[in-house]
Amino acid sequence: MTWVTWKGVRIDRIACAWLIRRFLDPAAAFRFIDPYAPLPPDATPFDIPGVPFSHHGGAASFRALCVAHGLDEDPLLRLAGIVDAADAAGDPALFPEAAGLDAVCSTLAAVAGSDEEALRVGAVLFEALYAAVGAGQRAEGGA
Repeated sequence: MTWVTWKGVRIDRIACAWLIRRFLDPAAAFRFIDPYAPLPPDATPFDIPGVPFSHHGGAASFRALCVAHGLDEDPLLRLAGIVDAADAAGDPALFPEAAGLDAVCSTLAAVAGSDEEALRVGAVLFEALYAAVGAGQRAEGGA
């Protein structure tokens, strides 16, 4: 399946692409369009205003994808909170990782050379964060 988002990826688009490839569509292809350009009819849009997989009620697009696809395990919900806090209207005080993640993703996007490369490197970052928040959940739960 082909997914489409705006050029110039940052935290939410990087997080969404990781989520899509990790949990929804391992063979996903991504297209990047200019802001406000017409949406291609053969692609599923995300993190673009007005589409289902975008910001809603103070939550980032990452959370919209999780909710729509029933991805509700604790580590993903924690990641959704971090992305909300960094990119939308979440509470950064509840998620101390948010400021650092936002800074890293902003810098990554600036130095990666292309949006696809930012997604590739960002996937490693989000995989590590997913493992870290999952390990934290296990440690808190005693498992």
